[in-house]
Amino acid sequence: MAEEKQNLTIQLFSELLAAEHSVRGRLVKALPKGMEISHFSVLNNLAWAKAERTPAQLAETFKVTRGAMTNTLSKLEWAGYIHIRPDWDDARRKLVGISLAGQQARDDAVAAITPMMTQVVEEIGEEQARAALPILQEIRRKLV
Repeated sequence: MAEEKQNLTIQLFSELLAAEHSVRGRLVKALPKGMEISHFSVLNNLAWAKAERTPAQLAETFKVTRGAMTNTLSKLEWAGYIHIRPDWDDARRKLVGISLAGQQARDDAVAAITPMMTQVVEEIGEEQARAALPILQEIRRKLV
């Protein structure tokens, strides 16, 4: 019985890893030229939040080091997709906000990847996609 449980566990996580690998590969091909998944993720987060966030908050959200987030934010700032400014209440902190160009780049990326994602949902069926969501969300919550 323990071996069966172990095999189930290995199979589940193997499928998750394979799916993640496939999604990343397809996203990279669909995203606008020069945009990386990390760039899109940060822009998408800022667009949804509709508020400025600190680099530390973004690093925590994406479970990356502050150094990795600083690198991503530097590239986004250089591209003109975000604004980084001092926090007027605490000069030691910085605040990150999405620019108009960043909002447009995010919208262009969504338009580029939506057909690919829609095709997958259509192929597996909306009912199965909806049924999979709570399970995937629960797995994600357990891993955080």
